[in-house]
Amino acid sequence: MKRLFDLLVSLVALALLWPVLLALYVLVAVKLGRPVLFSQVRPGKHGRPFRMYKFRTMTDARDSDGELLPDAQRITPFGQFLRSTSLDELPELWNVLKGEMSLVGPRPLLMEYLPLYSEYQRRRHETPPGITGWAQVNGRNAISWQQKFNYDVWYVEHQSLLLDIRILWLTVLRVVQRDGISGQGEVTMSKFEGNS
Repeated sequence: MKRLFDLLVSLVALALLWPVLLALYVLVAVKLGRPVLFSQVRPGKHGRPFRMYKFRTMTDARDSDGELLPDAQRITPFGQFLRSTSLDELPELWNVLKGEMSLVGPRPLLMEYLPLYSEYQRRRHETPPGITGWAQVNGRNAISWQQKFNYDVWYVEHQSLLLDIRILWLTVLRVVQRDGISGQGEVTMSKFEGNS
C-alpha cells in the first residue's frame, strides 16, 4: 500500500505542479546559475546508494584559492526562500517515482555518516528514505541529532498509511509556518560526527 500510495500521490503532484517546477527551473537558472539541479549520492533503504535530486539553493562563490566559500556565504535570499518553503525538495518526486525514496520516511543523510551510526541509529535505513518524515514535523533541523534519530526509529517501528497521511498534512502546516528550517547558528543542520 505504501508504494502504491507513493506512486499515485507523486504522479498527481507532478501532473499538477509541472508549471511550478518549470517556473522554479527558470528562476534558479537566472538567480543561481547552472546546473539548476543539485544532485548527490545518498543512502537509501538498507544503506544502498542512490542519486537524489533537488533544486540548487547556493551559488558557486569561491575564495581567492578557488575553494568554495562556507554555506552561509553562498546561500542567497532566494535560496533561503526555496529551503524555507521546501520548494527545493520538489525534484525528489522523481526519486519517489523511481522507488528510491518514499513520500514519508527518514530523510536521506550523507553517505559519510553510515559508519558513524550505532546499531540503533542504523535502524533508520530499514525503510526507504522520505521527502518528509516524523523528525521533519517534530523540529526538522532545529532538534539535536539524537532526537532526530529517535524520531526516525520511532517512525520505522510505527509506520502505516494513516501515519504517512498525518505526516504529509503536518508537513504542509510546518512549511506554511516555516518551522525548524535550520539548527542554531547553522544554515541547515550541524554536521553529524558520531556518538563519542
